[in-house]
Amino acid sequence: MAELNAEHARRAIVEHTRRLAESAAAAGPDAVVPTTPEWTVTDLVEHVGQTQHWVAEIIERRITDPAQLPAEMAALPADPREWQAWLSESAQRVASACSDDSLDAPVFNPAGDERTGTRFWMSSMLNEAVVHGFDAASAAGRPADIDADIAAALIGNHLAMLTSPTWEMQRSESAHAIRGTGQTLQWLATDTADDAGAWFVERRPDGATWQPGARQADVTVTGPARSLLLALTRRLPLTDREATGISVDGDTGLVQHWLDNTAHVSG
Repeated sequence: MAELNAEHARRAIVEHTRRLAESAAAAGPDAVVPTTPEWTVTDLVEHVGQTQHWVAEIIERRITDPAQLPAEMAALPADPREWQAWLSESAQRVASACSDDSLDAPVFNPAGDERTGTRFWMSSMLNEAVVHGFDAASAAGRPADIDADIAAALIGNHLAMLTSPTWEMQRSESAHAIRGTGQTLQWLATDTADDAGAWFVERRPDGATWQPGARQADVTVTGPARSLLLALTRRLPLTDREATGISVDGDTGLVQHWLDNTAHVSG
């Protein structure tokens, strides 16, 4: 799986968290988040900051046993005027925890794939900052830019999690729903290098799998990497081609079924 350069990923975590904080301040604490309608901006800020502090502790303590994961979460400041500084602190902390010295250290990897735990968490924290940054921007009515290379890396991370043993254990209903009898889905980015912007998914009886690259598929979804990421994470619809630049060739019902059954718990 293609991964971002570690320094690039660390900078992006901090930058996208900064943008998220600015959007949250513009929207206000009680604003509803359109892309996660059960949340307010307060819920969004609390989730992101707490998650960043929680993950930083996992890496700092080199936790390898999931039974030893931190039980306490950082407290959201009561005054919304303090939220930007709080998010800056949490983002800097988790970026610092993902230092070069820790990249290959033994740390729990929930995906159970070939990555080290720190590399898994670094991708996950970038995903949190980017996708929830889009949520915050939507609440504030602001644009949310996502570089194509970042979006492409996060698509791979997203598919790795959905096809992992952990997803099977924690989200068995979803994992079972996306099984199949050989149905295939191809995702193609129009704004990345060929080897970094193609993802092939196969729905097998024993579980869904994915691999990089382009092959003939039952349905092919093509568009900018940013739009593909936001569609996969259910932030943008497949149907508004003018707004998203996404086109679907083949069995639209197959890709819609995939999206309908791969939502993360948090939104």
